[in-house]
Amino acid sequence: MIQKGRTILLVEDNDDDVELTRRAFSRGNLINELIVVRDGQEALDYLFATGAYADRDAASLPHVVLLDLNLPKINGLEVLRRIRSDETTKRLPVVVLTTSKEEKDIFGSYDLGANSYVRKPVDFSQFTESVQQLGLYWLVLNEQASPSGWTS
Repeated sequence: MIQKGRTILLVEDNDDDVELTRRAFSRGNLINELIVVRDGQEALDYLFATGAYADRDAASLPHVVLLDLNLPKINGLEVLRRIRSDETTKRLPVVVLTTSKEEKDIFGSYDLGANSYVRKPVDFSQFTESVQQLGLYWLVLNEQASPSGWTS
């Protein structure tokens, strides 16, 4: 099941979790483009078309961001803060997908405007099911507001 033009930005530094996410989407027939960035700075560069992504069309945003919190360079909460503080990305759906069950991370994520907070299950089948459901909801069922000039 593919929704044309709907890309997913996965912000994840763990290679195993990246591979598990790819497999989960594949098993769920969610074959949308999965763009992977490995740290918080790279995520911001991608979203705002700076650094290594300066040639990217900044108006073409992903349909949803799956954001880990424990990232190198810039942590996930700071990435979320910057996403929400910019007019072009403030309505971009961001799902925090992390192993943390710390209350400070949960409250901090929602306080900064996360659309959802999902704790990564350790078990592969549970992880696969969780990622498939995330993809189904955010790519197929969810209707989102698009700021002017934002192509989904």
